[in-house]
Amino acid sequence: MFSKSKINEPGPKAGDKDPKSAAAPAADKPAIPPKASTPPVPSSTPKAKPPASTLSSDIVIKGDIKSTGDIIVEGTVEGDIRAHQLTIGEGATVRGEVVGDDVVINGRIVGRLRGLKVRLTATARVEGDIIHKTIAIESGAHFEGSVQRQDDPLSGGAKKIQPPVAPAPAAEKA
Repeated sequence: MFSKSKINEPGPKAGDKDPKSAAAPAADKPAIPPKASTPPVPSSTPKAKPPASTLSSDIVIKGDIKSTGDIIVEGTVEGDIRAHQLTIGEGATVRGEVVGDDVVINGRIVGRLRGLKVRLTATARVEGDIIHKTIAIESGAHFEGSVQRQDDPLSGGAKKIQPPVAPAPAAEKA
């Protein structure tokens, strides 16, 4: 029904009368070099954000997870999680440190939680300290631990306390 176009194929074209004349350009006409393929011009629109990675309810991960994108955890993770936007599902359990720019907890976390924006929903169960820039805790959420506000909670957590410097020994009198 459809036939392959012969426009870009080498050799004589349908309108050519003499195959030899097609191979040699006419003397009075300058030879036109074939067009080089040009790379596509990148569009000015930014790339679409990839969808969130979802760890389903039947998955168990033993180890750390790190992503620059978004993660939705519905299963069990025994290790630390770091992501841009992190959602812990209602049936999910995380045993380890959770770090993210935007963290929503619907399930259970046993460990420290650090985030710029932290939200504990009514079904959240958190056993550990929370270090945040902003926090919202809904009625019904269960939380055991301390809450500390920091301007940059993602920088590594609590500030280290320097031990006091011992005084220099007194000079002996001779």
